Amino acid sequence: MTLIEIAQLLENSEFGTALRESQYMFPIVEGIHLLGLALSFGLIFFIDLRLLGIFLPEVPISLILQQFRACIFGGFVTTFISGGLLFWAEAAKMLANSGFQLKLLFMFFALINALSFELKSVRRGSAWLDQVLAPLDIRFAACASLILWGGVTIFGRLTPYMSG
Repeated sequence: MTLIEIAQLLENSEFGTALRESQYMFPIVEGIHLLGLALSFGLIFFIDLRLLGIFLPEVPISLILQQFRACIFGGFVTTFISGGLLFWAEAAKMLANSGFQLKLLFMFFALINALSFELKSVRRGSAWLDQVLAPLDIRFAACASLILWGGVTIFGRLTPYMSG
């Protein structure tokens, strides 16, 4: 069975059809998806600006990371669950959509960048976390994060307007 056949099974399932055709549920799930996106990516945006020394340079990075980590994780969980439901409702259509494909590509690299940041920051230790300006490789990761998560957001919003 091919990926597109699996996607068509999902989309044509009773749940996929009900969600897609619901006057209220699909827009509610989409709204929840956007709220999760705003929470997680919005906080990441501010953390990246802090890592670059632009936003709240007097506040230790360790404090910001400590305060925001749970909210970012909660936002990601909300975004991925609601995104999975939205995908379920329109799986075959989404797989053929170039905007969705680009969103997934940007998301893949953004997650690799985030994992790399976590591994680098742990390996480097905590001494740099209270500096006004993060080390160059961390600032590079912050710039990459801004670009990549920005791409996820832009292509996610363009998905309804793009095709094949």
